[in-house]
This record gives sequence, structure tokens and C-alpha cells, in this order.
Amino acid sequence: MGADLFGSYVATILATMVLGQEIDSLDEFGGMAPILLPMVIAGLGLIFSIISMSLVRISNENSSVQKALNMGNWSSIIMVVIVSYPLSMWMLPESMVLRGYEFGAMDVFMAILVGSIVGALMSWITEFYTAMGKKPVNSIVQQSSTGHATNIIGGLAMGMQSTVVPIIILAAGIILSYMFAGLYGVAIAAAGMMATTAMQLAIDAFGPIADNAGGIAEMSQLPEEVRGRTDNLDAVGNTTAATGKGFAIASAALTALALFAAFVGIAGIDAIDIYKAPVLAMLFIGGMIPFIFSSLAISAVGRAAMAMVHEVRRQFKEIPGIMEYKAEPEYEKCVEISTKASIREMMLPGAIALITPVLVGFGFNGVFEGTSSAEMLGGLLAGVTVSGVLMGIFQNNAGGAWDNAKKSFEAGVEIDGKMEYKGSDAHKASVTGDTVGDPFKDTSGPSMNILIKLMSIVSLVIAPHIHVDGGHHASNDMPLGQEEMAKLASDNVMTAEGTTVGTIDFLGPENFGGTLNARAFRFDFPEGEMIIDFQMLLNNEELGNILQSEVNEAVVRSEEMRLNADGRFSGRAYLILDGNAIPAQLRVSVLGKNKISASLAMFG
Repeated sequence: MGADLFGSYVATILATMVLGQEIDSLDEFGGMAPILLPMVIAGLGLIFSIISMSLVRISNENSSVQKALNMGNWSSIIMVVIVSYPLSMWMLPESMVLRGYEFGAMDVFMAILVGSIVGALMSWITEFYTAMGKKPVNSIVQQSSTGHATNIIGGLAMGMQSTVVPIIILAAGIILSYMFAGLYGVAIAAAGMMATTAMQLAIDAFGPIADNAGGIAEMSQLPEEVRGRTDNLDAVGNTTAATGKGFAIASAALTALALFAAFVGIAGIDAIDIYKAPVLAMLFIGGMIPFIFSSLAISAVGRAAMAMVHEVRRQFKEIPGIMEYKAEPEYEKCVEISTKASIREMMLPGAIALITPVLVGFGFNGVFEGTSSAEMLGGLLAGVTVSGVLMGIFQNNAGGAWDNAKKSFEAGVEIDGKMEYKGSDAHKASVTGDTVGDPFKDTSGPSMNILIKLMSIVSLVIAPHIHVDGGHHASNDMPLGQEEMAKLASDNVMTAEGTTVGTIDFLGPENFGGTLNARAFRFDFPEGEMIIDFQMLLNNEELGNILQSEVNEAVVRSEEMRLNADGRFSGRAYLILDGNAIPAQLRVSVLGKNKISASLAMFG
């Protein structure tokens, strides 16, 4: 319960931090503001979720439980959006650069706003497709009157239809957040969306608690009105659970894209070219994985259910008086079956998610000339992400709608001018649909976003080991390790001169940017963890072409740069163009004794 939500919550923060450490940022936090921001937003979201829980109130038995829960949910989202504006403007500088894409603090806030809107819309759309009394659920109710098969057909069709609007909204959210703040915008949009995870988890937990309360009320033979109240709560719980799952799968898509971007950078590739046959083949295999994963998960539920049924039948046969409440069943036997199955049956699906990226990344390394295993793994991830998101939305919504279609009969529904209640043939058909929908919404559907993120994270972990030399732009060349840098630092001063001593990713004002070469560099390297008195002479002709103006001399100077966790040095610098000093942010990778690579963001 809630594992999918919590998984998305952690992965969004991780993805945003991974991209944030690449950003050239002149801020008051030592260049770490883009890394810290998602954690601060998550912390404030936790506080706002607690506050919003106090707003969930109903005045009497006729009050709408769904509206009360929506009040808490929407309140927490609005509070996160409101506080994100001053937080972004305070922590972030006016201009930042990530892989040549320049954006500012206001752009980051707009990306957070986009993410929150996408999350809110996903919740609302999921509620529409799964709530009692809405058109989709009512259509399944009506189709139940003609039998079990038409109930299944109606639920499947509705689930497939329910993917259209969420995917369009998700696509629009990805495009808009990228337009505002590049890949960091996509990641921070997901972080803003998942900031209210505490509230989402509370709403998600509401469903199973209400369901169990109903079961206890029935087994305890409490009055009919008590069961009526718990049925009402359970019906709302089915909708809120589906809403939470829709929320999680939306964030999984955004997070997967951010993790994918981080993988591409660390693996040293420029793009995933599906025109290459091996990459296209992996794209198809990736699209297949969510299907086999779902098959294994649903089959596991079926086998566990069969074992449970056999055990219950055995107890009815061997322990007389259970149905008359004269004998106590062996509850622990059923719990044991469920617990063992949950661990044993998920070993193979879990192995698929963990091992497949490793097999592709290392197994095809150097096999195909002109196509790296990193590109093939990228194709695999793209296929898994697209297919998994669609499967997750389809299964979550279909399962929730089937469940509430069955619940509708307990309150009574009108079909062809006749009222149908619990125990009718139409109700029996809806029970069949609910039985099919349970593994959809409770097992296979929620596992899709975990599958997507797990494969992305495993790929990110192995990316440095399948790195493509020279495949990506200069600032992503792999820096030396600590031991190698310590050896170089023993020389104290490093100097080099020539046409191949360094390459620079340059971003100037008004998005003038490109790659150029360094003619010479010099810096002091006293301890291996910092660089002082850095000076670099740029190729003035290449820089002039980028800036579209004549440059006679271009020098970069920095008094001090410190070592980051990614092995690169960063700090404030000045770009001196024909004697005019312009503030800039500099990141340097020491690639060897006579070679460096750098990224230089020029402001002003």
C-alpha cells in the first residue's frame, strides 16, 4: 500500500538532484541551490500535507466524503505552489545553465506550477473515470445487465479510453516544463507534483482501511446501517486509491524522463537513434517488458487466490460450524499463504527489472560496430517508459471502475427502468469484473511505475561503466579519479599549450553557444581537491564565430574552484574579452596532465 507513491517520491528527488549537480549556478549556496531545492520543496510539502489533513472534515452522515478528501488534497497542492515562488526566487540565481539550456529562477517556478497542475488534473481525470455515479462507471453498470462477458468488455474498453486525456496532459506537461527550464524543469515539475506525497499516502491508505472496516462490520454481524456507512466509505476509498495511483504513474513518467536524461549524460551519448537496427530492436523489447511483467504479476495473484480458495474449502470441510460462528477458522493459514506468495511470486518479475538493463548494457558492449550498448540500453528504457505508463493508467482505471461498478449495486441502480440490487444477476456479473479488476488495480497497475523507475535507476548506476568515449559533448568527459588527481596534484602547478589541450562548452548571452578549443591553460593544484589561480586562453577565432563578432583576445580566470561530488571542479570566474571582464560560472574536468574539458556560462 503506497509503495508506488513512495517510490515515485524518492525517485523524483533523486532525479532532480542528479540533474541539479550538472547546473552552472551562481547562487548563495556554493552552486548547490539546484540540488537543494527539491529536498526543501519535499520538506515543506510534508508540513503542508499535515496542515491540509486538518481540513478534511464532514459535518454529518450526508456530507460528501469525496469532497472532504478533495479539500485536503487541493489545499496541500495550492500551498506548495504558493510557497514555491518565494523559495525559488530566494534560492536560485537569475540565470542558470544545464547542457547549454539557459533558464532562471522564475522559469523553475513555472515548471513547478506546471507539474502541480498536471498532478491536479491527473487526480481529477482519474476520479472521473473511477468514481460512482460518473458516466464511465455507469456504463459498466449498464453493461452488467447482459452478462459477465459484456461487463468485462465494458471495463476493458473504458480502461483503454481512460489513457487518452491523461497522456495528452502528461505530454503537454513535459513540453511546457522543458520549455521553461530544460531537463531540470521536467525533473522539478515531478518534484513539485510529488511534494504532497504525505497527503496522497493518507488518501491512498483511506481505501484499504475503509475496506477492512467493512469486512469487520460484516463478520461481526453489526447492524445493516453500519455496513451501509462502511460501503460508502469503501466506494470513496476505491476512487481515492485510483487517484493516488494515477498521480504516481504521472510522476513516474516525468521522473523516468529526468533519469533518462541523466543516463544519457553520464553514458556519454548524444541521442538515441532508432534508425539503427539494434536500438530499434531494444525499443520493441522494452515495450514488451511491461506486458510480461504484468502477466507474471497477475498470474501470481491467480495462483495465490487458488491456494487460498483450496485452504478455505478445506477449513469449511474439516472445521464444522464456521458459517454459524460456532467455530473459529484458522486465520493464520490464510495469512501464511498470502505472505509467502507475495515474496516468492515476485522474485522473477523483480529479476527482470534488475537484470535486463545489466544484460543489455554489458552483454552488447562492443558487439555492434557504430552502435554502443549505451544507445541500445537507452532504446530499451524508452520502450519500457512509454509502454509502462500506458499499461499503468489502463490497469489502474479499469480496476477502480470495475470495483465501483460492483459497489453501485449495493446502493441500488436503475437498469432499463428496473432497480437492481446486491444478489441480482447483473450484480453477479459486476462481481466477476471486480475480481478481474483487483489484480489490475492492486498488483499489476501500481507496479508499472516501480518497474519504470527501477530500470532507469539501474541503468543510471551502470552508465559510467558503459560510457562512450567522445560520444558526448566536452563537459561530460569522465574526470580522473581521486587517486589519479592526487598524483597530478603532487606537481602543484599544471600547464599545457597546444590545439588539443582542452575543449569548452560555451554559453553566452542571448543563448549564443557552442563548443570551442583552448589554446593554453595554467593553474595551481595544491591538494587535488581545489584549483587556484586558474587561467585559460581560448581560441579567439572560434569564440568570435560563436558570438558573431570579432574577438582579439579571450581569457578565462578564476581565483578558486572546489571539487564536486561528480569529480568536476566549479566556481566563479571571469571571461575577459579584449580587456573587458564579464562574470561567468566555470566547471572544469581534469582529464589528464595535459588535457582538461570545461563548461563556461557567461552572464551579462
